[in-house]
Amino acid sequence: QVQLVESGGGLVQAGGSLRLSCAASGRTFSSYAMGWFRQAPGKEREFVAAISWSGGSTYYADSVKGRFTVSRDNAKNTVYLQMNSLKPEDTAVYYCAAKRYYSNSYSQSTYDYWGQGTQVTVSS
Repeated sequence: QVQLVESGGGLVQAGGSLRLSCAASGRTFSSYAMGWFRQAPGKEREFVAAISWSGGSTYYADSVKGRFTVSRDNAKNTVYLQMNSLKPEDTAVYYCAAKRYYSNSYSQSTYDYWGQGTQVTVSS
């Protein structure tokens, strides 16, 4: 069982930055691939970024590539999402999720555990 708690969301102006954190419980965090997803009002939840258990592989949605960076610290049981050059269209609730295997990391149906989400609002 893995429990995930996101933090770091808030209100920021367009062009600004935020860093989201996702703290995981459990001794086996380092064996899980991690993903970030987001859901904007009135829209379906979508993939943002994913990172393999070792941190050696990452994958990004085209909409955030070059602006967002996913990383992890297995010693701290935490995964991060650094978000730069934020745009109003990045406004959403951001969720982290965990899965045993990195393959198909863009597919939310393959994830086993989810956090409760943290709100990110980007003003124009």
